[in-house]
Amino acid sequence: MSSSEIQKTRVINELRGFIKKLLQDPKILEQSLEIARRQLSEGSKSEAMARIANEISDTTSVHIPEDPTEHSEADRLYLEVLKEVVDEEQALY
Repeated sequence: MSSSEIQKTRVINELRGFIKKLLQDPKILEQSLEIARRQLSEGSKSEAMARIANEISDTTSVHIPEDPTEHSEADRLYLEVLKEVVDEEQALY
């Protein structure tokens, strides 16, 4: 198995675990979106992702490392998707 296949398998396994958490506690999605909406509307956009990650970790069962350099591919993907959803919501208004 190549290193890229190992990396893909690791990301898939992490995403599977994360999806299980969401299915076990659907409030996580609502809380995450609320946090993302608020943090993206406040202060520096460049720091918003770190603030979102920190607040999600503080208020839900999802743990995202405080340091963005320690974010896994799945962490980054989740934060990017949250930002996209909020951006699309705002574009509708």
